Amino acid sequence: MKQFRNNRLLWVFALLGAVLVWFIAWPLLRTVLAAGPHMLWEAIQEEEVRAAISLTFSASAAATLIALILGVPLAYVLARASFPGKALIEALVDIPVVVPHSAAGIALLMVFGRQSFLGQLFGKVGIRFVSAVPGIIIAMLFVSLSFLVNAARDGFRSVDERLERVARTLGASPWEVFWQVTFPLAWRSILSGIIMMWARGLSEFGAVVILAYNPMVAPVLIFERFESYGLSYARPVATLVILISLVVFLILRWVGRDVEA
Repeated sequence: MKQFRNNRLLWVFALLGAVLVWFIAWPLLRTVLAAGPHMLWEAIQEEEVRAAISLTFSASAAATLIALILGVPLAYVLARASFPGKALIEALVDIPVVVPHSAAGIALLMVFGRQSFLGQLFGKVGIRFVSAVPGIIIAMLFVSLSFLVNAARDGFRSVDERLERVARTLGASPWEVFWQVTFPLAWRSILSGIIMMWARGLSEFGAVVILAYNPMVAPVLIFERFESYGLSYARPVATLVILISLVVFLILRWVGRDVEA
């Protein structure tokens, strides 16, 4: 609180920021308070609700893992190399953020649908995307990968290249430099990207509902219950998802803070 003493700028900015915090917190709090413990207990006892929440969290985690394996190398290339078409690649990485997610779902359906080349190719090995878990995963991957790639790229750019050159002069291979110098120094940014991507995947609706309405993830289940039965039937599930997401996100932030320390 010492920073606020005799500092009108901080007080004004804090008041302005408080309006935005209220805008975020009040709808969430209102939703949670509207659903009593009895309603939440009934919702969590439903197999459909538990399955939807479990699928949402696991599918988003799978999408994040894929992006970690493929996106971190791409981020390193974008941070360290200059080549023709680099601006185009960076723009393509950013596009999923601005493209309407329903349009993203249509685009994915055109590529991974049953009649498409890739859809038929994967179908031969027993993998299908329409109305299947792999479809949910690639939908979450498409709409949220930008968070991880951009965070990792910024993290790699923040690492002084002179440290890498020194490690090379001491006899380290490029692989050793990456894993022992660059990656650990960029890890905070990568971890932040992992958390943001995973969290973004949890809330995805537009692309998922087009590519894989069933099995239902939590956002689709909430929408389906609201459309079919109204607000009172959808509210307990929405409250449950909000509370679980909040707890998990706080734990991840706490773990991330310990890792950074």
